[in-house]
Amino acid sequence: MQLLYSLQNLLTALLHVAAELVLLVLPLTPLLIWIAFWLLGVNWVKLRQVLLSGGAIGVVLIMLMAILTWGVIVPPESGRHAIMGLSVSNFVGKTVYVTALTVIALLCGSVQLAGLCGPMCNFDDETSETVDHAH
Repeated sequence: MQLLYSLQNLLTALLHVAAELVLLVLPLTPLLIWIAFWLLGVNWVKLRQVLLSGGAIGVVLIMLMAILTWGVIVPPESGRHAIMGLSVSNFVGKTVYVTALTVIALLCGSVQLAGLCGPMCNFDDETSETVDHAH
């Protein structure tokens, strides 16, 4: 009977540990999805070519628009952001957040381009079939 009681205590403790882990990871879920998308869902070989041929300007413009719209729509409750012990204004804080998300995406690209993802990021080259529009 003592063995069953010990097993019940062990399972209860494991359940509590699992619940605490879920509560720990739950606030980080959007960031983890962001990292998984940029690391595993984007073909960085093709995107790198696009960025080098002038697409980086588009990325910077999208970042600026995200900063402006996010700063106007959702200002912080206190009027300032607390970032790493500093108190910064609304648009400076939004600039830090958007830049951090962009840097994380670019770091995911560098990890994929370095080949550290291995077979998880195997993007087959799509062969575009020639369509004859003469008919």
